[in-house]
Amino acid sequence: MGRIFEVRKSTMFARWDRMAKQFSRIGKEIVIAVKAGGPDPNTNPALRRCFQNAKAVNMPKDRVEAAIKRSQGKEMANYDEILYEGYAPHGVAILVETATDNHVRTVANVKSHFNKGGGTLGNSGSVSFQFKKMGVFKLKPEGLNAEDMELELIDFGLEELGESTGENGEDILVVRCAFTDFGNMQKALEDKGITPISAEVEWIPGTTVPVNDEQAADVSKLIEKLEQDDDVQKVFHNMG
Repeated sequence: MGRIFEVRKSTMFARWDRMAKQFSRIGKEIVIAVKAGGPDPNTNPALRRCFQNAKAVNMPKDRVEAAIKRSQGKEMANYDEILYEGYAPHGVAILVETATDNHVRTVANVKSHFNKGGGTLGNSGSVSFQFKKMGVFKLKPEGLNAEDMELELIDFGLEELGESTGENGEDILVVRCAFTDFGNMQKALEDKGITPISAEVEWIPGTTVPVNDEQAADVSKLIEKLEQDDDVQKVFHNMG
């Protein structure tokens, strides 16, 4: 019984750590969005996106409001969004999105993670050409007809419409558009009364690198270390 309890406790702590990281990431995104476009979500599409994503991960309302309040304080740090590029072991390309108030600290930490994980941090442009920056909207399929949506959204930049499975095993619809069409697609969905589960900007690989289970474990260890870094927002890869 004690061993079962330890396993459950470990799983619970892992879930808490993941949730804390999600809250921290969205909190930074809220600060960046408010500083760029103001605290009114009605006139700030980026902030509306943050609210949707906060709801998707069950971020408490008081934490969202606290992030908005902090972003308006004079003492609040300014975050710069920086993309780092490199390779994990076995030739897998890695993109690391960060939001930082200290460039020196962030690049040193990211480089250390790559080195310790058997990878190599590259120069700007050395990896990103293998990916396409896209808007990704995840929707609840109830009441939606995929064929009709495809026809309705193509004029707003729709490039891909497919089905996927959510973290809890639920069915979801995934809408993808070019990064430059993100705002058009967001508005089109809002005008149709569709509230996405989440709305993110992601780097989608053009091709993937096949790996076996052992190689995948090596790459996953590096990705996990990067994701645990306080300055890292998201990590993308082309591992197949």
